[in-house]
Amino acid sequence: MRDVLRPIVGAVFGLLMLVGGAAADERPAFSAFIAGLWPEAQAAGVSRATFDRAFAGLQPNLKIPDLDLPGKPSDGAKGQAEFTRAPKDYLDEAYLERLAATGRQLAVKHKAELEKIERDIGVDRYSILAIWGRETAFGNHKLPHDAIEVLATLAWTGRRKELFRNELIEALKMLQSGVARADMRASWAGAVGLTQFMPSEYFTHARDLDGDGRKDIFRNVGDALASGAAQLAGKGWVRGQTWGYEVIIPASSDCGFEGPTQARPISEWQKMGYTRADGQPWAETYQGVEAYLMSPAGAYGPSFLVFENFKVIRRYNMSDLYAVFVGHLADRIAGKGDFVHAFGGTGAQKTKVIEEIQSGLVKAGYEVEKVDGKVGSNTRKVIGLYQRANGLTVDCWPSDAVLSHIRSTAARE
Repeated sequence: MRDVLRPIVGAVFGLLMLVGGAAADERPAFSAFIAGLWPEAQAAGVSRATFDRAFAGLQPNLKIPDLDLPGKPSDGAKGQAEFTRAPKDYLDEAYLERLAATGRQLAVKHKAELEKIERDIGVDRYSILAIWGRETAFGNHKLPHDAIEVLATLAWTGRRKELFRNELIEALKMLQSGVARADMRASWAGAVGLTQFMPSEYFTHARDLDGDGRKDIFRNVGDALASGAAQLAGKGWVRGQTWGYEVIIPASSDCGFEGPTQARPISEWQKMGYTRADGQPWAETYQGVEAYLMSPAGAYGPSFLVFENFKVIRRYNMSDLYAVFVGHLADRIAGKGDFVHAFGGTGAQKTKVIEEIQSGLVKAGYEVEKVDGKVGSNTRKVIGLYQRANGLTVDCWPSDAVLSHIRSTAARE
């Protein structure tokens, strides 16, 4: 019977390996990897009992994004709406207004805590409410994963193993400090709590706003918002400064001026003919403040001149669309309205198309920061420069037309 079953078991095992992505190679088995973490966890102050409880019966979750699986292309952007949805869909007006309406109610409900946060930490109430709204829909979004499971998987076979190995050790330290495992519900990348803390940020920025002796980022709204504000402050938040303003690009300029490498004081943008889209004059206090142009949908949506706090929001989540969402949601909670110019005219582009465009631009001599299949300010700027240099309509977007021109130009050379 054993001989009869052996080929069947072998076939099933092989199929599971193929489907799960854990093809036989030189990487250690998951259990061996976990065992190898013990000295590092012990040195970080994690007890053997905590370590064993954390990993008891744990299996890797091979369905999450950003894994480095043999024979399978990287899908690091798969789980991030910031890189897979069109700008007009990500910045959906109806959804933003629903969040803003809830945010205004919560601003009243938590007025005392928000005033204390503004006074003691220096981050305005609207921005930290917007972070909460974007991250977990004010706590209404139920996080789908166990933090230890996803962090262990990413540390074992993720595309950024060392980063997540550190996050896993920090998550174990959270358990050691008394955080309940049941509270460690997470995004696919291991972020936890109402405002989505990576474990490495917890011991640095978590705050006990109400002084009850606990830093509860999971249920205590005051603690969670103060902790999120402390994160922003730690990343360089400028007290009293906004994130940016929607602007009108003059006919003498275009979206090819986008990006932090082309930052200049507001006074210079004003001389170039840039005006605020809401018709208000530039405040005197902003004349010497540096800003850079941000056109998240290229020419197919609103453009902004953004300040240091925009970059701080990006350090919370490295995405232009995310930072625009949070900044604009903060404005809406504060009572402002929709964008003056609507998003539209373009959809999400395929990763492979973006990568080919980026590679083509590199071959054409343009300075593309990274060939990664993602549309960031550098890619949009360089596309704009390419279009400008080749007499094309400058829309700063990785369109099929841009790809076709790059291919035809390369074929002639």
